[in-house]
Amino acid sequence: MAIREILVYPDPILAQVADEIGDVHDPEIQTLIDDLIETMQAGPGGVGIAAPQVGASRRLVVVDCSGHKKVTTCHGLMVLVNPEILDWQGMEVAREGCMSLPDYTADVVRAVSVKLAASDRDGNPVVIETEGFEARAIQHEMDHLEGKLFIDRVVSPKRDLHRRKKYK
Repeated sequence: MAIREILVYPDPILAQVADEIGDVHDPEIQTLIDDLIETMQAGPGGVGIAAPQVGASRRLVVVDCSGHKKVTTCHGLMVLVNPEILDWQGMEVAREGCMSLPDYTADVVRAVSVKLAASDRDGNPVVIETEGFEARAIQHEMDHLEGKLFIDRVVSPKRDLHRRKKYK
């Protein structure tokens, strides 16, 4: 396992639609999964990461909201291969940040709850229903697979985009 460098906007890989993963058992994919987990856990407060953020344009995200103060629903560490949202409910605005845009946060509209299908790291199909912060984190990471960042969802950059506070 290795902590990988996180690409920062405006790196062009972040704007690409990621390729589907065919064989989840490919050793390169398994290494990528391990590296994503380690990279996410090494970041300050990171609850998710997508493969394009480390330069791998593949449809793979890792999310773990365990212990986060805003969590109402938590499925623990999730490895989502080729994820697809099947259904969503409600909309709400909340503040988001991203390791690929470290100097900013923004108020972003997202679904309150989602139902998604994916494969896990062993290739088994999974269906996940979640809400609140965990649903937002999954949607945020899945946007990376479509070449989108949270700033692409900002309605009014002047009103909704904020410089991240620097803590000493």
